[in-house]
Amino acid sequence: MTVAAAQRELGFGPAINEALRQEMQRDPRVIVMGVDVAGAGGRAHLGLMDAWGGPMRATRGLIAEFGAERVIDTPISEMGFVGAAVGAAMTGLRPVVEVMFIDLIGVCYDQIINQAAKMHYMNGGNVNLPMVIRTTYGTRGDKRSYGGGAAAQHSQTLYATLAHVPQEPYTLPIGKAEVVRKGKDVTLVGIGRMTHVCLEAADVLANEDGLSAEVIDMLTIAPMDEATLLESVSRTHRMVVADEDHAAGSMARDIAARVMDQAFDYLDAPIKTVTAPDTPVPFAAVLEALYTPRAEQVVAAVRAQIR
Repeated sequence: MTVAAAQRELGFGPAINEALRQEMQRDPRVIVMGVDVAGAGGRAHLGLMDAWGGPMRATRGLIAEFGAERVIDTPISEMGFVGAAVGAAMTGLRPVVEVMFIDLIGVCYDQIINQAAKMHYMNGGNVNLPMVIRTTYGTRGDKRSYGGGAAAQHSQTLYATLAHVPQEPYTLPIGKAEVVRKGKDVTLVGIGRMTHVCLEAADVLANEDGLSAEVIDMLTIAPMDEATLLESVSRTHRMVVADEDHAAGSMARDIAARVMDQAFDYLDAPIKTVTAPDTPVPFAAVLEALYTPRAEQVVAAVRAQIR
């Protein structure tokens, strides 16, 4: 990568589009599958070819470059097309499957956790499944987010469910967290968009309380970079974990338990978790904004530890 390329800033959609294009140019075995990923590919006579570039606008232009055999519009049947991707991967292709919202993994859960995740193990290593499932999670009601108001069936945070299935190394190391802000008084741990919430909280704590907060972006939850968490809390002696999931069975509680188990003697206060309430995601924008963990809640958790 050139220095100029390394310094560019891209939103998630354009970054995903570029990554897909580069991998499809590099390896003819890479295919893209999902609902509307070709933007009505195959219906050019209606003027709809590549009309919208996928439901999240991340696949725009791919069908024009790679054709309908590698950018495949599927029926609205996650069980069917995720299963087809499993079979394609077994034959040597490298499918990238878009499941629009993580809520929909319930439709294809068997294909993910019983087939894709275990086929290599159950066949003694003789079958490989080099496939990627790409999806979105969580609410989208704040100023940085796409859309909003997707309600209870399209806004859940279910990644803890997928932390139970195995994975393989990627080009970018999987399992390494990133310290995005150095600090000495408290460790704030964010998962996904919650990292931005932690950074906002760190600014408030610095400006109003004179506290120096370290912020860790987990990046991946399975495997989990426990070493970075433990090293940080051994210096700061306090930790708050922000997670958009419900508290029960969440990665926030899992992180807190792991750190408490291995670094209890370093802690000056109990670890706090900031999560969504134990309710379905509301449709109304004002309620969605209250449902999603916010910077002021992280700040309040830190202040409760300091008292």
